[in-house]
Amino acid sequence: MRPAVDKKTIKDIAEIANVSYATVSRALNDKYGVKEGTKRRVLEIANQLQYSPNAIARGLKSNRTYTIGLVIPDISNPFFPEVARGVEEGASEQGYSVLLCNTNWNVSREEQYLNLLAERRVDGIIISPMSASSQSLWQDEVVGDVPVVFLANAPMGTSRPYVIIDNTRGGYLATSHLLLQGYERVAFVGAQEGSVTVDQRFEGYRAAIDERGARFDDSLVCLGDFREQSGYEAARDLISGRNCPDAIFAENDLLAIGVIHAVRERGLRVPEDVAVVGFDDIPLAAFPEIHLTTIAQPKEEMGRRAARLLSDAVDRVEAGRGPASAQVMLEPELVVRGTSMRNTDESRLRAGTTLPD
Repeated sequence: MRPAVDKKTIKDIAEIANVSYATVSRALNDKYGVKEGTKRRVLEIANQLQYSPNAIARGLKSNRTYTIGLVIPDISNPFFPEVARGVEEGASEQGYSVLLCNTNWNVSREEQYLNLLAERRVDGIIISPMSASSQSLWQDEVVGDVPVVFLANAPMGTSRPYVIIDNTRGGYLATSHLLLQGYERVAFVGAQEGSVTVDQRFEGYRAAIDERGARFDDSLVCLGDFREQSGYEAARDLISGRNCPDAIFAENDLLAIGVIHAVRERGLRVPEDVAVVGFDDIPLAAFPEIHLTTIAQPKEEMGRRAARLLSDAVDRVEAGRGPASAQVMLEPELVVRGTSMRNTDESRLRAGTTLPD
């Protein structure tokens, strides 16, 4: 038989701090009405006693589970663990635990997870939906009145809260940088049609080509999936054709790494023969053997902000103030490394990193 655990309670903290139970509760939950000095002392005592609130008791009192769901399409893509870490940190700050669900780019699995999370009575859901084809999942009959925040990818025209990057701007920055470096035949390697992020990054690619007076060639557009192997196969096909590109913009970094492997395998040099730019700025992009020019997203910040938006949405529902609608679009940043740099002077390189709006 296990020995009984001496579980400390709010009563213990209140007796040591010589304050009321209500004051302890307000201090622990960061509510108004407690002097700063008192709050600090309560928190110090709680830490010394290793106090842990009873989540079940809190849930019964507030009708919450203090749990949220995070649904992502591919945990093996280094982009998503960084985003998930931001979500976990932001959720923890708000007093929530996170249930992680990986759909593996499968619409049916995405729907299954949504139903499961709703059945588990999570307080809210943060999701990076895999494509526009899954937009129907966001009808009320699927998620009911569970608050939802989109992260990294949001259906067009949604009224729900989201945290995304300006993907069109990012595609424009990447392509303009290549054109400013003197490359003329810039290819686009993307993932499946119907993905909002792919469509937006392609829109930026086209805008840069049109603005710079370059010729758009649809034979330089290859679509597959989001994984490295797809980038490898797309680049192999592109550089084997009659109209071999001299630069390739891949709409995520894994695709770009696959592109680099295919180019080098063919005996071509990066960037002298074929330049490469990716999107996301995953940790692998900075490795010396890759040194990938890419469009950076503030991944952990995106996750933290999504968690805060969801916490606010849950509070609004509980207070009867209606659904939240805050929508956040963050700015992308061009990070120039070795896969796109020709022998140009520093002023031209800088021009490629500070493009006009």
